[in-house]
Amino acid sequence: MSNAFFFHEQLHRSAEVMQRLRQFKVTVCGAGALGANLVEALARQGFAALRVIDRDRIEERNLSTQPYFLSDVGAFKAKILANSLYRAVGVKVDARLDELTATNAAKLLQDSALVVDAFDNSASRRVVKEYCQSVGMECLHAGLASAYAEVMWNDGYRVPSATHDDVCDYPLARNLVLLTVAVTSETLIKFVASGDRQNWTITLADFAVRPFAV
Repeated sequence: MSNAFFFHEQLHRSAEVMQRLRQFKVTVCGAGALGANLVEALARQGFAALRVIDRDRIEERNLSTQPYFLSDVGAFKAKILANSLYRAVGVKVDARLDELTATNAAKLLQDSALVVDAFDNSASRRVVKEYCQSVGMECLHAGLASAYAEVMWNDGYRVPSATHDDVCDYPLARNLVLLTVAVTSETLIKFVASGDRQNWTITLADFAVRPFAV
């Protein structure tokens, strides 16, 4: 992986921070709208120890909000994402084509310095929250609901009701996805650089990113 790929990021962050990002082990749970775009953002910003967990295959309805191509339809999201980022910037993403459960959470999340929950269902989000809490692992949750989004650290995060789970017909604005990914990525980088934990709410209608006091 050439340092030239991250020339602009290093000018902004400093060489010391970029070195921390390269070594920091992040596992992203979910390779859908939030997860896939987040993994891509992190890889292009200098993270080199990335894992992504997702068992789903790409569907046509994913293409407007997720970084996949029409030719990818039918393939596993995590595998295509890993292949694409290796071709793009030489980052070897560890792709796990599994469903995360309480039984295999320890195996799939092991060695992570931080876990990002970008799942679209409450059952999986609860597994991530409870496992990370039980072992003292850093965990950041990112979620969407209509024109609203949250980026929350584990200690202040409340798992949403299952009644709002993904049924594949909910409204989803690409601009809210990308705004939430940007906030999640910056929150993660600031944590790696300084240890700060920031919680945010995001609303698309007024382009507002507001601190959330836990």
